Amino acid sequence: MDCVLALLRAIEGGGGAAEIAPLLARDYTLSEAPHLLAPSGATRNRDEALAGADATQDVVSGQRFVVRRTTCEGSRVVVEAEWSATLLMDLPHWDAGEVIRARVASVFEVRDGRVVSQDSYDCYFMPPPA
Repeated sequence: MDCVLALLRAIEGGGGAAEIAPLLARDYTLSEAPHLLAPSGATRNRDEALAGADATQDVVSGQRFVVRRTTCEGSRVVVEAEWSATLLMDLPHWDAGEVIRARVASVFEVRDGRVVSQDSYDCYFMPPPA
C-alpha cells in the first residue's frame, strides 16, 4: 500500500520520470480502460509511462487525488479516488485553465516494494454545457 500511495503523492507533487521511476518495477505496465480522452484505451510499458509523466507537466498542473477507499489483498492494492487537475492547454471538451475531474478506480500489483502493474478505470466528469 505504501508504494502505491507514494506514487499518487509523487504525481500530485508534479513528479516526472525522475520522481516516479523509483516506485515502478522494471517490467511495469499501465493499462487504461477506454475513457473520454482515450476512447480505445491504452497500454503502456514503463518507459512509455515515464515519458508520459514528463509530458503531463505540459498538459496539467495541480494534480490532486482524494483517496476514497483502498483495499489490499496479497500483492494487490485497489484505490478508488477523485482526481482533479488544472488544464494548461485545450483538450476535447475542456479549455485551458479549466479544472478537469475524474472518478478513478485503479488496481495495482506490487512486488518488492514497487508497482508492477496498474489497471485504471477513469470516469471523467463532463463540463457543464455553455
